[in-house]
Amino acid sequence: MPIIYLSPSTQEGNMYVTGSGSEEYNMNRLADAMVPYLVSNGIQYKRNTPEMTAASSIRQANEGWYDFYLALHSNGAAPENYGNVRGIIAFYYPTSSSGQRAAEIFARNLRDIYPLPNLVVTRATTSLGEVRDPHFPSVLLELGYHDNYQDAAWVENHFTQIAQNIVLSLTEYFGLPFIWPIDPYDATVRVGSGTLNLRSRPDPNGTVIASMPNGANVRVFGKWNGWGVVHYGNFVGYAALEYLQA
Repeated sequence: MPIIYLSPSTQEGNMYVTGSGSEEYNMNRLADAMVPYLVSNGIQYKRNTPEMTAASSIRQANEGWYDFYLALHSNGAAPENYGNVRGIIAFYYPTSSSGQRAAEIFARNLRDIYPLPNLVVTRATTSLGEVRDPHFPSVLLELGYHDNYQDAAWVENHFTQIAQNIVLSLTEYFGLPFIWPIDPYDATVRVGSGTLNLRSRPDPNGTVIASMPNGANVRVFGKWNGWGVVHYGNFVGYAALEYLQA
């Protein structure tokens, strides 16, 4: 199952013109809103903390291995254009075909919910450390301009919708179905003989991550077409729901 490094902004000095708080505060609220959707889709994550910086976030990510690095930010216009610029930019590194593909997916889906879809664009850059320096595909999302009242209000009033949309894009990037969150529940493996396979995809041909014996205790976080997103010990994957007894 995929694992991402999630890096909401640590820029506490960039204040929203609406008075709601900083870029750091609002991007962490967005990351919070993403968590139920990440969990229901089996996307594991490690997240930075507000005490960190972009540089220390990159260092921490590069100490491990992730399938993707996602940075969440809001933008600020140059002083001469303060308050007058709107739009969303999905930045990627120019030589990363995977990063470009992800940026295009994010942009396409965000156009469905942003009020000015023609202002949602992708852009290659070598100047942003969070797309240049991670050892894996990366995208930095600038989700509107925090010095523009309409953009700031859009972010503040649509955390859940934006979170859903971003995780939808991640599932598309990883080739997985999007699964809506449910109230998680405990279940027990019930097989007549042998074991129940925990797989990397909701497919009988998906790679087997673990084999769960009869009587094993698991927790179900999502359901899709007869498959459950299951946590079994330290493993996360898909298992056939017909063999899980709540």
